[in-house]
Amino acid sequence: MRKDRDSGGPVFSGQDARQAEIILRTRTRRIIFIAGLVSIVVLALLLSIAAH
Repeated sequence: MRKDRDSGGPVFSGQDARQAEIILRTRTRRIIFIAGLVSIVVLALLLSIAAH
């Protein structure tokens, strides 16, 4: 692999790359994000019930 900085991809500063901000600007993105969190909880509950 070449490590050229002129590879044409996006360039982010170290400060920008470390930001862990989730931006949910539209209602659809918020719904999808919350549905994903809920599905993880439901899956964990189902797996714990199935293990018994």
